[in-house]
Amino acid sequence: MINSTALLADLKAQLKALTADLRAQAEDPGQRWSRELRAQFAEATAAERTGLSWPEWRDGEVDQAAVAWLVTCAFVRFCEDNHLLDGARDGSGRLVAVPWLAGPGERLARAAENEEAFYRSRPTANSRDWLQQAFGVLADLPAGRLLVDRQHNPVWSALISAEAAQRLVEFWRRTDAAGALVHDFTDPDLGTRFLGDLYQELSEFAQKKYALLQTPVFVEELILDLTLTPAIEEFGLEGLKLIDPTCGSGHFLLGAFARLDELWRVHAPGLEDRARVQRALDSIHGVDLNPFAVAIARFRLTVAALQASGEPSLVTAPAYDYHLAIGDSLLAAQGRQAEFSFDDAEPFAYTAEDVAEYRDILAEGRYHVVVGNPPYITVKDKALNQQYRAAYSTCHRQYALSVPFMELFFRLAQRALPSGGAGFV
Repeated sequence: MINSTALLADLKAQLKALTADLRAQAEDPGQRWSRELRAQFAEATAAERTGLSWPEWRDGEVDQAAVAWLVTCAFVRFCEDNHLLDGARDGSGRLVAVPWLAGPGERLARAAENEEAFYRSRPTANSRDWLQQAFGVLADLPAGRLLVDRQHNPVWSALISAEAAQRLVEFWRRTDAAGALVHDFTDPDLGTRFLGDLYQELSEFAQKKYALLQTPVFVEELILDLTLTPAIEEFGLEGLKLIDPTCGSGHFLLGAFARLDELWRVHAPGLEDRARVQRALDSIHGVDLNPFAVAIARFRLTVAALQASGEPSLVTAPAYDYHLAIGDSLLAAQGRQAEFSFDDAEPFAYTAEDVAEYRDILAEGRYHVVVGNPPYITVKDKALNQQYRAAYSTCHRQYALSVPFMELFFRLAQRALPSGGAGFV
């Protein structure tokens, strides 16, 4: 079972090395990612999505990309050690070589053998290609597509150097004096709480930028007791909708899913497992500005869905439909987004953002339950500060972000109708 404290301490050292590597890539005009970053920064500045200088803005993108490489590796390691990818096949129907990075017992040696076989068939490949090979298997599964999203995840565009990739592979294969893996993710209960710890503690840069803070379990349970429970009593299970517009690593979403799945078991005992799980998932919606927070929330919800449906692995699992988006909830909320577009052009979006692909997710008056733990910080980016002021009348003087988020929460909640009551916030 994973020791989250030891893992976190070791990953912080890895993050420092990857950040230095990617910062060099970002400043190298010969790198495609560097050119893409410069273009995106110019667009973001013109669209008033940022008022930061290039070094400040670049450091944010570098940090996001470095964290993405570590978190995606953690996903793969968790899947390897718990046999969630055994039996995966490539596009030609051939079994893929599992594991890639490591595994307890003889699987560690097999991972190294699989990597050597990969290089023999691709003489010009390096460790980065090997890592992406593993990421690709996960991304190409129906149940894994959004976990390593090829369109939005930086591991496909922010390419670490071959040397950095080699060090990363070696890190995951480290053993102790007895020859056992230093970081073994084997867990019969498939616990994903450690990913929430990584979300909150891994990156000091992200802590300051996003005010990362996990909601304690007892607070999450109390809030769901006071919102989800009475909402179900008033509106029923059919068509019930809950959203956390500041979802982070998904505590509220995981808690709500567990409750809804159990209630559907009682409400419709004859329902097939996959159908029951999908009904529970259809009630749950989340948005967050932090891409790796949403990636973690998606992964945790995927593992929870596997357990609830009795699926043995991601290979056999269906493409469950999730409603978790990456983006700035405050700016992307429908009814306000058009105010920030220029002429007939599409509103600006960062490469990592996909909230536009979930068009109704921030529709006003849509939700029976709105919960969340918004960031209690002031906005240092002057351009964003002004954008929020223009969109939310409650923003006054040196406001904290909790202020516009509270306004958004009440906008998202269903208003009282002649046919039924208002939503719970």
